[in-house]
Amino acid sequence: MTSHDVVVRVRRATGESSIGHLGTLDPMATGVLPLLLGKYTRLAQFFGSLEKTYTGTTRFGFATDTYDAEGQASGESGSVSLTLEQVRSAAAQFLGEIEQMPPPFSAKKTGGKRAHELARAGETPKLKAARITVKAFEITAFDGDAAAFRMTVSAGGYVRSVAHEMGVALGCGAHLASLRRVAAGPFGIEEAISLADIEGQAKDTLEARMPHPRTLLPELPAVTADAFSVGRLRNGAAVNLPEFSAAATVKIFEGQRNLIAIGRRIAGTLFQPMVVLG
Repeated sequence: MTSHDVVVRVRRATGESSIGHLGTLDPMATGVLPLLLGKYTRLAQFFGSLEKTYTGTTRFGFATDTYDAEGQASGESGSVSLTLEQVRSAAAQFLGEIEQMPPPFSAKKTGGKRAHELARAGETPKLKAARITVKAFEITAFDGDAAAFRMTVSAGGYVRSVAHEMGVALGCGAHLASLRRVAAGPFGIEEAISLADIEGQAKDTLEARMPHPRTLLPELPAVTADAFSVGRLRNGAAVNLPEFSAAATVKIFEGQRNLIAIGRRIAGTLFQPMVVLG
């Protein structure tokens, strides 16, 4: 499934027409795909670029044109004679800020077209290297031709490219054999709801399992507005929030659960709604 396929199925299961995701997950991969439903789609701009954490397996011996197990082998498959220490030493070269070339089969745009569209048509996409950060990269196991890993990478980073480049560095070719996203920003796999559960549970049951609205965007202070202020906010007017004179942006609630607006301080303790959720 593509990330769009997941959105379509969730839309059908929940009856919610307005759904968006916070970062594409490769069709081969499993794991966390954060979705914003209904009025919460208006919050997408505040999540920015989410750091991702993955677990997976890199297989050594040959590279592929897609840099993963779904592609065609590039060149002959060779025998592998590596040690755990060699693999960990190669992995260490990718820690920190690096210049990374995206895979030719990727969603990156070049000349107005997706790179994977050009690659499938037999063309060579003209891609540019991007600066990314690999915050953590641990080789957790190695059995001779496959290395299990855990990696945390900034937005825009391709784990497939790291697997491919490790094969180049070690002189034996490599590709990504499996991938699971275990976290996307603050959203971890422990709290994730499976697609089967979404399609098989009642709507009120699902809502009870979703993150409490006050836990969203934890870096923003939360304030409960009185009835007068709620009315003004819903009409797009600024309100006075004296207890938040030091905050630049706040989450504004009606009661405990109803997030009605994100407000920005425009002067003193006066906050203007940036987004009104209703």
